[in-house]
Amino acid sequence: MTTWWCEHAWLDDAPVAGVRVGQESGVITSVETGVAAEPDDERLTGLVLAGFANAHSHAFHRAMRGRTHDEGGTFWTWRERMYQVAGRLDPDSYLALARATYAEMALAGVTCVGEFHYLHHGPGGTPYDDPNAMSQALRQAAAEAGIRITVLDACYLAGGLTPEGHTRPDAVQQRFSDGSVSRWAARVGDLRPDDGLRVGAAIHSVRAVPKIELGEVASAFPNAPLHAHLSEQSDENLSAFAFYGLSPSELMAGADALGSRSTMVHATVAPHMELLGSTGTNVCICPTTERDLADGIGPARLMADHGSPLCLGSDQNAVIDLLEEARAMEMHERLFTLERGVFAPSELVSALTHQGHAALGWPEAGRIQVGAVADLVAVRLDSPRTAGVAAAQAVYAATASDVVTVVQAGRVVVRDGEHVLGDVGRLLTEAIEPLWENA
Repeated sequence: MTTWWCEHAWLDDAPVAGVRVGQESGVITSVETGVAAEPDDERLTGLVLAGFANAHSHAFHRAMRGRTHDEGGTFWTWRERMYQVAGRLDPDSYLALARATYAEMALAGVTCVGEFHYLHHGPGGTPYDDPNAMSQALRQAAAEAGIRITVLDACYLAGGLTPEGHTRPDAVQQRFSDGSVSRWAARVGDLRPDDGLRVGAAIHSVRAVPKIELGEVASAFPNAPLHAHLSEQSDENLSAFAFYGLSPSELMAGADALGSRSTMVHATVAPHMELLGSTGTNVCICPTTERDLADGIGPARLMADHGSPLCLGSDQNAVIDLLEEARAMEMHERLFTLERGVFAPSELVSALTHQGHAALGWPEAGRIQVGAVADLVAVRLDSPRTAGVAAAQAVYAATASDVVTVVQAGRVVVRDGEHVLGDVGRLLTEAIEPLWENA
């Protein structure tokens, strides 16, 4: 058994001083409050939170950070440059990039990631010898970086949706497509979970999966998490209304793709958001991506009030800082509502921790309590950013730079701000630079 003494630990809805947490085999076995440290305890100063869940990630987008801002444009022009990167990756380069990206996440306190995965095949859509070679690269990358992963394997059948209907996949999009729902489901069914990996399904979007096939995708894995991009841009809504006479939310509802196991990502401009809340559908907010791509500010408070549990994601990984995602959800609401304190600190911590884990199919994680997965994240309260901050409000001030220790399932992955893999900046450089040679 290992015991950690926490100067402050977030229990339930608030921080508590002097908490001893015991774990065995990666599971929390005891939580004592109001106690002093003992000689055998490992000490965690500052504020200790449960592990952060990054509920929506595209690991390969990390290669685009700082390389897409010079020409302006929109989400759609950004997407063309993203496709250029996708076209250069293979299982080996994907492994290197994802491993370094997940290590960066671990440094930021992430102990579980939901990888929304659609880069499946080789050039032209030709499957690799192992049709799940790219998924296996993600599995290995997460294991070596010291975080858990839910591979949200995305069905991707069409190239897009216009008012006239769906288009065929282009040359790069062919790598994303299995050609049919049955072939997609057969491939996903061959990907076996383990202690560090769970498998979920994803509808890439109503742009990429026609209405006639949405229900088939939604029902393929009824006991697994189901995620989908939804109404990130107005063009998607306009095309869905023009061709189907329905909003993306209505299309998802008609396919039985909503409910407590489902997570709609973004929903930035979602009509009929009451359909999401009334079914208990999760909504994953990705503030740093939504502002980077000029998508807009999603009405997170309104969605929560309708009944949708909220979680957070770093999406394109232009920023990997889940504390910033939590804070941005509140700050964006202040811009939207012209009011302060739209979300209580406890709501932000919930979105950062257990609601994200639940959306990824790990309901036993994300809380510091007996029986939960032993994930702990120690955040400094004495840095230039957090000095003088009350522990109960640290989520408004702390950043990823203040994360000093990360424990994932009882294993120390980050100690004193250093990852077990060593220099993560070097790993990222070595993985990213070859992807831009001769670009």
